[in-house]
Amino acid sequence: MSTPTRHTPARPIIFDAIALAVFALLARIAHQSADMPLSFVGWLSTLWPFLIGLGFGWLLLSRATALTMVSGARNGRGAAIVWLCTVIVGLVIWALRNGAVPHWSFVLVASATSALFMFGWRAAFALAGSRK
Repeated sequence: MSTPTRHTPARPIIFDAIALAVFALLARIAHQSADMPLSFVGWLSTLWPFLIGLGFGWLLLSRATALTMVSGARNGRGAAIVWLCTVIVGLVIWALRNGAVPHWSFVLVASATSALFMFGWRAAFALAGSRK
């Protein structure tokens, strides 16, 4: 009987980061103004708090699961842990950086959009895998 080996799930981490990059880009496009023009630096400014949250979520998942990291990334519970950490840490950093609690609509849209992208790629891969 072999014991499962622990892997660094590079592919799921990369896809989560891409999902967040798209989320941040769409947010910057939707909210660009004279005070907040669309720029690479502005996009990074929107993205980095959520990437820190993503890193925290993956770290927590790596400590919390007895499964291999890759299978933990693919199951719904593992994905939910990563997503919740991403949103919570990202919004807390945003609040600390801006000196204000985010408006409820921002919390709702950020949560829903990041969930759509972070769970969406997993669903697409699961669907593609089930068709093989």
